[in-house]
Amino acid sequence: MAIVSTPSTVAQPPPSAAGQALPEIEAHPHARAVLGSALGLAGMPARPPSHAYLLHGPAGSGKRAIARAFAGALLADGARSEDVARAVRERVQRGTHPDLTWVRPSGAVEMLVGDIDEPVVAAAARTPFESSRRVFVIEGAETLNEQAANRLLKTLEEPPAYAHLLLVSDRREEVLATIASRCVHVRFDAPRAETIARALTVDAETALACARLALGDAGRARMLASERGQALRAAAEAYVRSALEGETGLRRWTDLLEAAQSAGAGAAEEIGERLAEQLEMAPSRERRKLEREAQEGGRRAQRRARARALDQGLQLIELWLRDVVCVQVGAGELVYAVDRTAELGEDAASYTGARAGIELVRETRSRIAVNVAEELALEALAYRLQALANV
Repeated sequence: MAIVSTPSTVAQPPPSAAGQALPEIEAHPHARAVLGSALGLAGMPARPPSHAYLLHGPAGSGKRAIARAFAGALLADGARSEDVARAVRERVQRGTHPDLTWVRPSGAVEMLVGDIDEPVVAAAARTPFESSRRVFVIEGAETLNEQAANRLLKTLEEPPAYAHLLLVSDRREEVLATIASRCVHVRFDAPRAETIARALTVDAETALACARLALGDAGRARMLASERGQALRAAAEAYVRSALEGETGLRRWTDLLEAAQSAGAGAAEEIGERLAEQLEMAPSRERRKLEREAQEGGRRAQRRARARALDQGLQLIELWLRDVVCVQVGAGELVYAVDRTAELGEDAASYTGARAGIELVRETRSRIAVNVAEELALEALAYRLQALANV
């Protein structure tokens, strides 16, 4: 079981009432409206706080810091003085308030029943220690396995009046529908590409390209800037450029499939390392169970990582064609792959089918998502992109 309450770094708040209660919320209008209303902040229609929220948005958007600030505001509500309220918020920031429970997945790849059962389900049935409320923050909501989700459902459906659950996810589309449908959704917007780029440990031009190609997802930008991400990007670019140049005989789709396979293997390797760390600390009677759960979860994680990498590769192909169109219409300032301007210029000068090609790539992404044979789909796409060059 992994229950942690590590403090978050909070920036100086902006001058508005929402900003004072929830630092950096001004950058997220939807989150500001939903959470601000729940706190009854000035200028917003007051609504009672919901018992379940799903805070979602790309990695690096600030969800966790605001979840902690929102938890502090809920627990400080009704304090007898501003000094007491401030002390409550400070304890929440330090992770020392007894009515705040912060849960992260303890499984190698997923949230297990043990992460939810006692820390959340059982604890939610007990009245608060100090505040009039209890707040439970569940990170990585998309990693809830089916058994853990089923345990959480009853608490979501029939919560005690004093309980509030804040689920946090970087990938809303992977949160189980039974969980997501019982939460008020709170959207967080992507950070600026320049902000993401500054955190990447590659040269400035490559960093900006990775940040732009990640479409605001800081986690994806870090992946693209990594050795594995650079290999995926190179495979995607080689695939699309060979098709545009009429060189489909090079079968570049095999490189793209190998890059996706490598991503899946990398995920499995990471899971193995994390499992080894868990086994060192686990009692001998629990080791077999941990190994079984990790093997099952590991296979699922490997499949997910491979499928996600392949889809990201196809998205990079789509964005390459989009950049070609930008160059062709004289909108070079909108190009994402700013470190490939020379190559984009070459393709823009010789290829006239980029617009139609974008639709073909989107169609292929949809087909692969419903289990169409990957290699056949990629081969067909390459030949269809090549055919557009002759139109």
